[in-house]
Amino acid sequence: MSESPALPTVNREWHLLSRPVGWPKPEDFALVEAPVPALGEGQVLVRNKYLSVDPYMRGRMSAAKSYAAPFELGKVMQGGAVGEVIASNAEGLEPGDHVLHFFGWREYAALDAKHAVKVGPTAVPSAKVEAQDVPLSAFLGVLGMTGLTAYAGLLRTASFKEGDVVFVSGAAGAVGSEVGQLAKLLGASRVIGSAGSDEKVKLLVEEYGFDAAFNYKNGPVAEQLREAAPDGIDVYFDNVGGDHLEAAIGSLNQGGRIAVCGMISVYNNTEPAPGPRNLARLIQTRGRIEGFLVGDHYDLQPEFVQKVGPWVASGELQYRETVVEGIENTLEAFLGVLRGDNIGKMIVKL
Repeated sequence: MSESPALPTVNREWHLLSRPVGWPKPEDFALVEAPVPALGEGQVLVRNKYLSVDPYMRGRMSAAKSYAAPFELGKVMQGGAVGEVIASNAEGLEPGDHVLHFFGWREYAALDAKHAVKVGPTAVPSAKVEAQDVPLSAFLGVLGMTGLTAYAGLLRTASFKEGDVVFVSGAAGAVGSEVGQLAKLLGASRVIGSAGSDEKVKLLVEEYGFDAAFNYKNGPVAEQLREAAPDGIDVYFDNVGGDHLEAAIGSLNQGGRIAVCGMISVYNNTEPAPGPRNLARLIQTRGRIEGFLVGDHYDLQPEFVQKVGPWVASGELQYRETVVEGIENTLEAFLGVLRGDNIGKMIVKL
């Protein structure tokens, strides 16, 4: 156990001031200065290097009852972060260690060591892996919660099997791009993705190896999906909801499975969105639709890193990050995720 002699005293952190109605507005938030928390027994002080901003955070800004407690008004928000331990009152973690934790939206975090996961090249089980192969930011995305979401949703919730035809919405995003590539690496017969720009469609096919992709803004989703998957789909990984979900139900093969990860198209709605009009087709296809939360599947984390880590290190599984620099730009990065500005994982670099 050790402690740095020159610890910072001032912390900058983002607070939620009011609960957004519809699209979040800058006045709903504030970047404030606060004292760096004192270090208790069994705790570590972490200088955050990378912060994660994710669509699910929009739900925690609401007071509505959900799977996670709402952010408290007037207090710092939370989110994934990777940083360097600069002081430690805990066995097993020393200054200089890098850890993954859930105390983002701030520059410095004091937390119980049991809530910190040590990360780095040793976290990826491959003799070929060196530090530069897997940057720290990857543990917020492709090898972090984002990646585990893709893995658990595809394999456990959607019961993917070799030969399946897979459709992914929001496919150029951090989760969607990994779902499609995992499906290809695990033997899918065809992988189709939807995205919101021609640039993203090109990325899906040329870099991520999708068999087909379409821009949902270029025409009705159902028509474009039927053209891309004339023989139907076996698995739909839903990040969008709305017309994408209805289209997937319409193209579902017998015994098809739908894993609902997110529905970003309705997150900022002030009125309930209309549901799919063709749910009765699930009777005909004996189809299954199931929502899931990554928090229910952390038992898969060791298996996930063991299998996917070497693919990331070797370059067989490609990923992109959209990096925004500066704690002061964290809110704009989050709003960018809601707008779909990012390609791959949105990361804030401090």
